[in-house]
Amino acid sequence: MELSNYAKIFKALSNEQRLKIFMMIYEQRAEGSAGGTVFPAAAKACCPMEKAFTKVCSCLDLSRSTISHHFKELQNAKLITCERDGQMFRCKANDETIKLLKDFLT
Repeated sequence: MELSNYAKIFKALSNEQRLKIFMMIYEQRAEGSAGGTVFPAAAKACCPMEKAFTKVCSCLDLSRSTISHHFKELQNAKLITCERDGQMFRCKANDETIKLLKDFLT
């Protein structure tokens, strides 16, 4: 992965609200696998999340358009993937990008 891609990831995570959204999405993934929480602060930030845009909207005191913008930034950085499920968007952490990021940091 090129350095510009890493810069895009770190830029996306440099915003506190985007970081919180990413933590909520990533935490849901972590709870579903090996158990235990990676980001305990995310669990405190909201009740259990279903990885859905509407759930994030109910957890954060931000407008839907602002949250939508944050989701787009996280998607552009390839940190999350989203797919439509009826009128909802279900999002999950992008395991490939997370692995590349972990490799970069170690």
